Amino acid sequence: MQIVTRVNDLRISTRKIRLAAEAVRNLGVSEALDSLSVIEKRGSRALEKVLRSAIANAVNNSKLDRASLMIKSIDVNEGTALKRYRPSTRGRVHPYKKRSTNIRIVLEEKSEIRNTKSETNSKGKNNEKQIEIEEKEVTK
Repeated sequence: MQIVTRVNDLRISTRKIRLAAEAVRNLGVSEALDSLSVIEKRGSRALEKVLRSAIANAVNNSKLDRASLMIKSIDVNEGTALKRYRPSTRGRVHPYKKRSTNIRIVLEEKSEIRNTKSETNSKGKNNEKQIEIEEKEVTK
């Protein structure tokens, strides 16, 4: 089961959030929270807050076990930008944008993820055995 949590128009730049998001992608929930608490970036605090909200949604609304949750994906996109102006010399203005971010976190249970990985690993092992057998035949 997948749990999707969205936060729209968070008043922090997308670039700052992406730095923290890259560090915790495809981790378990507890590992991700530990990583975010250590990272000294401004975006890590906001991402940690969103992740805690996603965990609470999964535990309270969907009745899932916290220990079995894993981050499937984190999408960090640009939100709306507030256009502002800075006064300059000679009566001019310099425009700038206060950027915002849209964050989407998808959580999934570990048991579902393990099943898909075990299938791919078993195929990979079979391929390695076949390659070893073919190499032995070639050397003979």
